[in-house]
Amino acid sequence: MDTSSKKNAHLFHKNPARPVRSQSLKVGCPSPEEARPCCGELKVFLGALSFVYFAKALAEGYLKSTITQIERRFEISSSLVGIIDGSFEIGNLLVITFVSYFGAKLHRPKLIGAGCLVMGMGTMLIAVPQFFMENYEKYEKYSPSSNLTPNISPCHLESSNLSPSSVMGKSQNKINDGCVQTVAIIGPIFGFLLGSLCAKLYVDIGFVNLDHITITPKDPQWVGAWWLGYLIAGLLSLLAAVPFWCLPKTLPRSQSREDSGSSSEKSKFIIDDPINYQMVPGEEMKFMEMARNFLPSLKTLLRNPVYILYLCASTVQFNSLFGMVTYKPKYIEQQYGQSSSKANFVIGLINIPAVALGIFSGGIVMKKFRLGVFEATKLYLGSSVFGYLLFLSLFALGCENPGVAGLTVSYQGTKPVSYHERALFSDCNSRCKCSESKWEPMCGDNGITYVSACLAGCQSSSQSGKSIIFSNCTCVGLAAPKSGNWSGMMGRCQKDNGCPQMFLYFLVISVITSYTLSLGGIPGYILLLRCIQPQLKSFALGIYTLAIRVLAGIPAPVYFGVLIDTSCLKWGFKKCGSRGSCRLYDSHAFRHIYLGLTTLLGTVSIFLSMAVLFVLKKKYVSKPSSFITTRDKTVVSSSFKKEICAARDHVLQPKYWPGKETRL
Repeated sequence: MDTSSKKNAHLFHKNPARPVRSQSLKVGCPSPEEARPCCGELKVFLGALSFVYFAKALAEGYLKSTITQIERRFEISSSLVGIIDGSFEIGNLLVITFVSYFGAKLHRPKLIGAGCLVMGMGTMLIAVPQFFMENYEKYEKYSPSSNLTPNISPCHLESSNLSPSSVMGKSQNKINDGCVQTVAIIGPIFGFLLGSLCAKLYVDIGFVNLDHITITPKDPQWVGAWWLGYLIAGLLSLLAAVPFWCLPKTLPRSQSREDSGSSSEKSKFIIDDPINYQMVPGEEMKFMEMARNFLPSLKTLLRNPVYILYLCASTVQFNSLFGMVTYKPKYIEQQYGQSSSKANFVIGLINIPAVALGIFSGGIVMKKFRLGVFEATKLYLGSSVFGYLLFLSLFALGCENPGVAGLTVSYQGTKPVSYHERALFSDCNSRCKCSESKWEPMCGDNGITYVSACLAGCQSSSQSGKSIIFSNCTCVGLAAPKSGNWSGMMGRCQKDNGCPQMFLYFLVISVITSYTLSLGGIPGYILLLRCIQPQLKSFALGIYTLAIRVLAGIPAPVYFGVLIDTSCLKWGFKKCGSRGSCRLYDSHAFRHIYLGLTTLLGTVSIFLSMAVLFVLKKKYVSKPSSFITTRDKTVVSSSFKKEICAARDHVLQPKYWPGKETRL
């Protein structure tokens, strides 16, 4: 090679005005032999990233599945549990915006690996309180080999001359992208299934003799091994960090992709940021220079009305979805009398797969019909409208309040009862030394639940296997027992016979609703990507994720929990005397608050989505042919037409980037 050729070659590599083509000669994969390591590293990265998404989604899904377990274990209200759930997102306040902006220019694999380590340790830290607390209350009561006095409080009469008869007389894009997102959907499925499994295991498993436990997973007071799943999820996150420390800062692109990316046709449709994409290999951007571009980039995004309106619509809708998903297991337990294990199981095995199928179907529709940004917006809006209309039908699929003496029915079994301070006391238990703060439910033979055996007037107890039988219960006799016995069994009575059928209807409607709402997921995501300039996509997605997590992920569980607490009929109390967790909810009030708030927020998001469609139609949707010239249609290959259509849909680009307009 002569001197002139060497000089030209040197300038070719050093000239920053030359775009990505020059880099392909240096870091590309020009031969099949060199392409194999490139593809191998890409596969490792995609596999590792998918595993990270899986671990993170599993941890988040598992957190939702343990809400009611944590409530009962630590004697806290739904509003406080909502704060705990929302705190899962608080860390994003400090890092997500800056990571999304600077992360694209730093060593991303190591940055992801460090994040996995922090996430893993934080997840495992949640389980630590279990190992510093006493065993769960007092449910280790009887030993089969001994005759121990029960810890439950039957009626201790003030005098022995009170007979039953005397009392009775008184009265839960692209192929690479799709792979990662699919795994992220699978994560919550396994999270809820893991929650279902752990809910079947007693909270103090390994610390107590399970043969002595007198309650079962079906009992409302049961607490599962909530802590076990956090150890498993944390370990998975730590393992997910390992591959990222072995990956290079950037992955080389194949020769074919470099050729395609540097074509003259593509340059007419996609504006690449020269700072981001035309850097000479080995050259790094200064931190201060990136920082100076931060505020102008943010200002540019805030001037984009479609982006802002879609951001607001998504934020409100995710408030609705986060609140609904967080308390869905609790709703199923309280409304339909199901166990925590079953509630988590049906959500993980039925509801979440319906969401995954809806997202997949939305992508298929977008690809098959080649929908543009305007049609994608219509599909996104339509799925929301029909989804929330279906959701309204759930108002009719509720169960009656359980019959609890002194709370929902009178001691004579009549309805309704006006609750007041002394409503738990009656003539049948007036001479018993009972505490109204205790919650030790007993199901009488008359089908009525009593707050405790003492308040039921029971004077003796015995054990049959693991079941505790109470007898000589004077209050049970007031409501004409079906069997004629004045006895009862430890635990709350089951819901009425029509409730299981209502639960089945609820599951069917819930699955259809989940599918319909998630059908607009991909179209909405496409709208988000195509309404912003390509070089700001990473930053815009970071702002979007920050807004969703901060304005929806954090507050929604809190105010949902606060409003749900207002429907509580019976609060528990801690040993210190302060208020604990709710023992019994008003089913009607709970249903109207939970479903009503979800529907209200969904309706607001629909109106904001309509505003997006209106602005899009009014200002930015012109004749499609104006975005592609006749010459373009004749010179481009059929494989490149899809890229033109995609670039065409960046309809806001010419309007919001003065000095960088592109003639399409």
